[in-house]
Amino acid sequence: MSDYINVALDGMGGDNAPVEIVKGAVDAVNESKKIRVYITGYEDLINAELAKYTYNKEQIIVVPTTEMIEMAEPPVLAIRKKKDSSIVKALNMVKDGTCDAYVSAGSTGATLVGGQVIVGKLKGVERAPFAPILPTLNGFSLLIDSGANVDARPSHLLQFAKMGTIYMESVLGIKNPTVGIINIGAEEEKGNALVKETFPLLKNCPDINFIGSVEAREVAHGAADILICEAFTGNVVIKMYEGVSSAVMKCIKKAFMSNLKSKIGALLVKKSVKDAVKGFSTESHGGAPMLGLNGLVVKTHGSSKSIEIKNSILQCITFKEQNINQKIKEKLSVEDN
Repeated sequence: MSDYINVALDGMGGDNAPVEIVKGAVDAVNESKKIRVYITGYEDLINAELAKYTYNKEQIIVVPTTEMIEMAEPPVLAIRKKKDSSIVKALNMVKDGTCDAYVSAGSTGATLVGGQVIVGKLKGVERAPFAPILPTLNGFSLLIDSGANVDARPSHLLQFAKMGTIYMESVLGIKNPTVGIINIGAEEEKGNALVKETFPLLKNCPDINFIGSVEAREVAHGAADILICEAFTGNVVIKMYEGVSSAVMKCIKKAFMSNLKSKIGALLVKKSVKDAVKGFSTESHGGAPMLGLNGLVVKTHGSSKSIEIKNSILQCITFKEQNINQKIKEKLSVEDN
């Protein structure tokens, strides 16, 4: 098969690079014949990891680089100075059309800056937000924005809702998804200046299914399919979400191990608990796409293991096949006219 969906994978990004990154790439191509992965990074290290696995050699190509961007580096300076880094090389492959998508567990700041400067925004898009999936009791919700635009304006949040609706309908199959704005109360008059100004824009927009405000305690219950906010709030939500999930799991494990009776009980419910926890894991949903760019840019957690890398690569298939960027471009261009 020659008509691959091509993904540029930052082979040096993240806490577990290149070991888990390479394993995720191999798992992805072994699961799907539609994908070809270009791994950017230090050639010797990546080839040493690839040598451990069996896979279709046509589906993984190593793109040598001589530099890497560290997590703590100033992103703008790093993007400008390190032209032969794994991140910049991968982003340029999306820009020049060699690849359809970019995936990285590396520097969020470098991905954010590089996505907007190198790949570039679609015509009509004011700001490009990160949009991760949050597992909920009802399934999952799309959170926009989780880290790209701390100082957003009402018009930006309105666009986030429109782009999120297209993504949920086309990629995740949710028809007429509900949209809520994260707020400190359910009443329309509550909130800061940004929320109060954005609320009527969302309420009067015919292109989205707006249901009003969503309080933080309702997020995990799946109060809305799409959750809208600026990046400061979104980043706090997602990190608190992850922290509480981790703390709850430690409490459950401690309780199960506290005495003989609880240990016996743990053995009886082990599978049920494991299945429930798996359903609440972010790993199965891949990374956070950056919506509104000229190509797909996906950012995964810095601590990502191979399963999240694999799923981040595979999510590029639906994004490309459903032509999400073209749908966003058409929607926004219609509004401009």
